[in-house]
Amino acid sequence: MPLRLPDRLPAIDILKRENIFVMDNTTAHRQDIRPLRIVILNLMPLKITTETDLIRLLSNTPLQLEISFMKLQSHTPKNTPIEHMMMFYRDFSSMRNEKFDGMIITGAPVEQLDFEDVSYWQEVQDIFAWARTHVTSTLYICWAAQAGLYYHYGIPKYPLPKKMFGIFPQCTLDPQLPIFRGFDDRFMMPHSRHTELHREDILACPDLRLIAESDDSGVSIVMAREGREFFITGHLEYAPNTLDTEYRRDKDIRNDVELPRNYYLDDDPQKPPLVTWRAHANLLYNNWVNYYVYQATPYDISKIE
Repeated sequence: MPLRLPDRLPAIDILKRENIFVMDNTTAHRQDIRPLRIVILNLMPLKITTETDLIRLLSNTPLQLEISFMKLQSHTPKNTPIEHMMMFYRDFSSMRNEKFDGMIITGAPVEQLDFEDVSYWQEVQDIFAWARTHVTSTLYICWAAQAGLYYHYGIPKYPLPKKMFGIFPQCTLDPQLPIFRGFDDRFMMPHSRHTELHREDILACPDLRLIAESDDSGVSIVMAREGREFFITGHLEYAPNTLDTEYRRDKDIRNDVELPRNYYLDDDPQKPPLVTWRAHANLLYNNWVNYYVYQATPYDISKIE
C-alpha cells in the first residue's frame, strides 16, 4: 500500500523517481480505507531532506499511512522556504486536539545546549506530554531521544570528548522483541552527535529497557511503556550521502574534522560511501508501524489514551 502525502509535497516526485509507491491525498481519498495517521515533528534544519528520508522508510509498509507534518510556533526555521512551511506544516497548537496512531520526533542541531537553554524547550515539553495521551507509539530520534528521556525519566546527557561520527555496529539485547523481527545479531547505525547517554543511567530506571547498544557508540535504542516510546540515538533514516555532505560542509569551515568512521569505501573520501544500514533501517520502521502502531492502535482513533 502507498503513503498518503499532502498534494505537491516535494518528496513525492523524488521518491517516484526511486520507484517508491506514494500517492497524494486527492488520489487516496478515493479509497475506502482507514489509514494510520502518522505525524512528524521535524526539528531538523533541512526540512525537505528529512521529510524525504523518513518517507522513504515509511513507504515500505504494506499499510496505508496518512502523513502530517508538525511545526513549532516558538521557532522559525531558517533553511526551508516559508512557502513550504506554510503549505505542508501545521503548528502544534492547531493539532493538539487531534489524535495520531504514530509520531516521529526528529533530532535538532541544539544538542550542545542544556535542554533548558533551547529557545523552544517549553513547547517541546508540551508536545512530549501531549504525545503520551494522543499518540499510540512515538519514535524519538537523536536529540529528541535525549530530550525525551530527560523530560520523561530524568536521564541526563553527557558531552563527548569528540564527535561521534560515522557508522557503528550495534548489538540487539532482546532479539525476540517484535521491533527486531528479521534483524541479524548485529546491525549498523549512522551517528552524528556531540553528546551521549550512559547505560548505567538507563539500567537504573525501572521504566526503561535498553534494547540495543554498541561497544563504540554506546546506547542506541531504549524502549519504554511496552513500545509506546522508542528512543533512538542514531540516524537509521539517513540517506547514503548525508554524512558525506556533513563531512565536507564541516571540513570547509574547520580544520579539526575527522573522517566519518566505517563509512567510505577503504576510508577514502574520494570513493563512495559503503551503505551498510539501509536494510535494517527499513526493517525497524516496518516493524514499528506494524507491531507497535497498527497492532496496538484502536480502530476508533478517538479512543487513543
